[in-house]
Amino acid sequence: MPSSQPLDRSAAVAPLASTALRPLPLGAARITGGFWSERQQINREATIPAAGDRLEEAGTLRNLRRAAGREPVADGFTGRPFADSDVYKWLEAVAWEQSREPSEAYAAWQSSTSALVAEAQEPDGYLNTHIRLAIPDGRFTDLEKGHELYCAGHLLQAAVAQYRATGDRTLLTVATRFADLLAGYFGADRTEGIDGHPLIEMALVELYRATGTKTYLDLARYFVEARGHGLLVVPGHHGPAYFQDHQPVRDVRILAGHAVRALYLASGATDVAVETDDTELLDALRETWQTMVDSQAYLTGGVGSRWYGEAFGDPFELPPDAAYCETCAAIASVQWSWRMLLATGESKYADQLERTLYNAVISGVSLTGGEFFYVNTLKVRDQAFADDQRSAVAGRQPWYGTACCPPNVMRTLASLDQLVATSNDDGVQLHLYAPAKVVAEVNGAGVGLDVGTRYPWKGTVTITVSETPDQPWKLDLRIPAWAEGYTLTVNGDAEPVGEVGRTQSLERTWQRGDVVVLELPVRARRTVPDDRIDSVRGCVAIERGPLVYCFEHVDQPEGVVLDQAALLPGDLVETEQADLLGGITTLAVPARRRDGTEVSLTAIPYYAWANRAVGPMTVWIDAR
Repeated sequence: MPSSQPLDRSAAVAPLASTALRPLPLGAARITGGFWSERQQINREATIPAAGDRLEEAGTLRNLRRAAGREPVADGFTGRPFADSDVYKWLEAVAWEQSREPSEAYAAWQSSTSALVAEAQEPDGYLNTHIRLAIPDGRFTDLEKGHELYCAGHLLQAAVAQYRATGDRTLLTVATRFADLLAGYFGADRTEGIDGHPLIEMALVELYRATGTKTYLDLARYFVEARGHGLLVVPGHHGPAYFQDHQPVRDVRILAGHAVRALYLASGATDVAVETDDTELLDALRETWQTMVDSQAYLTGGVGSRWYGEAFGDPFELPPDAAYCETCAAIASVQWSWRMLLATGESKYADQLERTLYNAVISGVSLTGGEFFYVNTLKVRDQAFADDQRSAVAGRQPWYGTACCPPNVMRTLASLDQLVATSNDDGVQLHLYAPAKVVAEVNGAGVGLDVGTRYPWKGTVTITVSETPDQPWKLDLRIPAWAEGYTLTVNGDAEPVGEVGRTQSLERTWQRGDVVVLELPVRARRTVPDDRIDSVRGCVAIERGPLVYCFEHVDQPEGVVLDQAALLPGDLVETEQADLLGGITTLAVPARRRDGTEVSLTAIPYYAWANRAVGPMTVWIDAR
């Protein structure tokens, strides 16, 4: 039932400790139109509702009904051991949508499914339908592969989201009972153990932030520090890096092993570092993040260059055609970059967050919102064969047996408003440029901003001050690293420009109606790879603003084989196409075929590929 207490409107990530930047409360930043609003609306009207049906068809909700005693327990368990987590991520998405725009349908899904989860919980607080139905005496006996704490983590995250977004304490009660059980079982002075799939760490920290119960923070810290000490018995052919048990977190400088696991762990470790004021741990994470971005992330922001183990490759091991780039890994990267941005205030984290969102995350869902990519490759060769359901050649799928990615996309889009802006004692910071309304508190006084833009298609960002105190405060604007040549005016008067890849601050006593106009040079540009990436040496890619472009077979002249084409010098001609792929800007690029014939190739935003037909595609193309 909804709480009678004042609603906790904290954001999804809400540090209690002092951080360089503070997330705004729920509802304080609202995307009101444009690119991301359209994606959110599709997510709300098509993707999230369909997921309820998919969870039913997959048997995931039936598992909960059986565990709750509503259906015969003897019917057993259906699906993968971690299936519960799909329900919890879906419930988290439902909660964030309820915060954005309450509806009777969403409220009904939240109420009925949360009640079912509560009924499935065992008397001592334990909750896992795979154990309950398939291995009744198997609690915590297979931490390597069982995903018990991973599922618990997603339950905790959904519970905090539901509580903060709607005031409903149903899942919060379930989550705290389970967390209390875990705190009484695990720890250096109790049972030594960690889960093979990190996530519980950041979930416990957020539960601590929502409840003030320090026991949860202590347990999260234990789980972080226990990594890399051989607590997991590694089964089969995977080594300890796959499970993130190969090195203590403080010693890691190059990410290895399963990419999603690595980034969820890094996110949780960042949360622990922030709340415990552990500057040594935070500094280590800063180095690791920088190494990832400099040498282990694709141009799209995607990570994971090995299909084997869904893993990070070595530095500069970034083959485009073998790229795994799991959608969940991109989302985990966004989560980590956001935490690092809050902790440090450095705009490079927002830059990478933006790159990953626009390219590696939304490529994972179709423009209609009904199909998903698990793997986001950067190249499909001519005559490629789909030997795996996850392969891009198989096309986006309506669901997967391992269905982690679809509900992860849902909760990300539903909570996207929270990444628009932050505040601190000095003022307000804008990170994602979208039509939006922002309200914030600076030293006890209200600040209001109205943002208008057609970004990412156009570079003009207009910010109107709608509310301001009489005292000076700073408006900080992120200047992307690609934005060389940007301009900035306040009420029509030019401001000196600073360095790209940093934040530009405007400090003054503002007046209502003041207008700031940031002009970002959103135009097509060629990008040359680091020559240490041998798989794309001699190639070039095309970017425009924050968008990475690709060449898709359906757009090219007859006789062009993308594997054999080469780009030529010359102008990149931009054309707005309002009726193509939801409205995009295409690029005409001079090139030559293998026989030497000069042709014009068409490039489209990478996120939009495979929405018409699946076939040859490439981001990097020969330029020799």
